[in-house]
Amino acid sequence: MKKPRIAIPEPTSRDAAYNDRSWPQYARAVEESGGVAVRIPSTATQSEVARLVASCEGILLPGSGADVNPEKYNQDPLPECGAADPARESIDELLMQDASNLHKPLFGICYGFQSWNVWRGGALIQDLKTSINHKPGREVRDAHHVIVAERSRIGEITGERDITVNSSHHQGVGRPGDGLIVVARSPEDDLIEAVEGLEEQFVIAVQWHPERSFEHDAASKALFAAFVKAASEWRPRVIRDSVAS
Repeated sequence: MKKPRIAIPEPTSRDAAYNDRSWPQYARAVEESGGVAVRIPSTATQSEVARLVASCEGILLPGSGADVNPEKYNQDPLPECGAADPARESIDELLMQDASNLHKPLFGICYGFQSWNVWRGGALIQDLKTSINHKPGREVRDAHHVIVAERSRIGEITGERDITVNSSHHQGVGRPGDGLIVVARSPEDDLIEAVEGLEEQFVIAVQWHPERSFEHDAASKALFAAFVKAASEWRPRVIRDSVAS
């Protein structure tokens, strides 16, 4: 069986060291799950992005050191809000449009989760101020717990209701976007930690970083395996035009 190709944009257009450190983690998790990682350069033109994503069966939106521009969800930037990355946002929008139009499987991670939520009309909390430290960083393996809804795709995939996750973010989802259902929260502060799509299309977006815990965590491996499997089963939608007589 042909391995599915997964489009993964470079996390940032401004920090080559960040890309060199983080992008290979997503690629490794995809490839060890049976897929082929396709790098979408931050310098790619719209036509180049379109050509690359057309060759892919799945979309993975990775984390980033940037913050989504709050003007996209009708808010003025707070002082704590980090700089936006227009190049990354532009590429994400092309990939998300492709996934939406063609119902390709989509997996959003951290910034990718937030990007997808905003694109769907949702809003973010620009700077978290809760009892939980959500930004301990990649060196902390077990940051906090996440409670997963019983009747959810993530629950079915992982077989778990209580997942211990890493955490590396200072923003969060404040209002879920259209067509997204909340399926996981941090029990200590009720922060939204994951959403899924309401339709049959495979859509999962999580606030933590399963690519960082892929080597040692069964739930992380299960999420990537399910995503790659969905991509391998994806087929172009058949569009039938009806002509009124």
